[in-house]
Amino acid sequence: MKKWFVWPVLLAGVLCACGAQPTGQSAVTLPMNTERPVVADLPADEAEPTPAAETTLTAADLTLEEKVGQLFIIRPDSLDLTLPQEQIDDAKADGVTELTDAMRDALQKYPVGGVCQFGKNIVDPAQITAFNAALQEASDIPLFISVDEEGGAVARLANKDTFDLPRYESAAAVGAEGIDAAYAMGQTIGGYLRTYGFNMDFAPDADVNTNPDNPIIGTRAFSSDAAEAADCAAAMARGLAGEGILPTFKHFPGHGDTAEDSHTGLAYSYRTVEELAACELLPFEAAAEVGPHAVMVGHIVVPELTGDLPATLSADAIALVPDAENTLIVTDSLAMGAITDSYTPGEAAVQALQAGCDVLLMPDGLADAYDAVLAAVQNGAISEDRLDLSVNKILRMKAQFCA
Repeated sequence: MKKWFVWPVLLAGVLCACGAQPTGQSAVTLPMNTERPVVADLPADEAEPTPAAETTLTAADLTLEEKVGQLFIIRPDSLDLTLPQEQIDDAKADGVTELTDAMRDALQKYPVGGVCQFGKNIVDPAQITAFNAALQEASDIPLFISVDEEGGAVARLANKDTFDLPRYESAAAVGAEGIDAAYAMGQTIGGYLRTYGFNMDFAPDADVNTNPDNPIIGTRAFSSDAAEAADCAAAMARGLAGEGILPTFKHFPGHGDTAEDSHTGLAYSYRTVEELAACELLPFEAAAEVGPHAVMVGHIVVPELTGDLPATLSADAIALVPDAENTLIVTDSLAMGAITDSYTPGEAAVQALQAGCDVLLMPDGLADAYDAVLAAVQNGAISEDRLDLSVNKILRMKAQFCA
């Protein structure tokens, strides 16, 4: 039997920001905006009250297997259980572009919380709209359907010639124009993402581009000035959220001062905690003022803070996420070399959850990671209360963005 959200209409007009984090089996009222969330400091013409609704769906309503599944956002290719992991992870390999009956069955076996579409999964507007709709229909619980659509070099849809969408030179170029331009970019991207059935964007890039030798961030960041980067990232996020797209600030605790690419190995930041607080963490502080949002944690080693661990697996790093109890904390891809060089899929998934992450992004083997988290809860290595904290946070965000 499908467990759908129930949407009784409230008379209240304005969506509240996230409240205190629910714990354990407690039932909570999850605000639901049937059009788009109202977030802090939107322009007056964007801040009009919109109808809201509520649901009492919580972790207590799900089976253990469903709760574990909610933690995962995967590539849709992972639902084709015949594909080798190498093909799933390879951006240049053929990708799945429609939902088959076998993939529907896999979604029942591994009831994941969401999917992330990549260029190889996207053909044209009609195809991706139908694909996203089919995924939602096949899932017993609404899915996060996400994408990396930053604007600039990283734009899975706008950079395809089959889409007639605005293209941006870079976040840095937009940042040079100021916060109004950053807001407009978020609004534009959010508008077309929602049209195609997306509800989550792995943007804005909230890094501060301070290292000229950085091979992976560069002009993906809005600025080399921390305050400007913070203002523009927050503005873009408001634009996205105003169109019903959950924004994701990345890459905590800051990828801009690194000289390595975490796709292939660990990235290092030699900042002190005080230096991080004065620079890299400022955009994430600004994120806490935006309203409901996610933060993506990078595979970044900060020796003074994390020792030899990447931030993704470090409780000390996760503890620095501002307003963490109301922020959806997402790992960067667990299939990156920074993780796969040293950890099995199961080890990485369990340690990230133990460190305080809520969402486990694209493990290098869904079955192994899912089974490892399930076993960790069953044997007490992860308490069910700890699991429920993340699941309830996920459900709260879905109630607001997955209508």
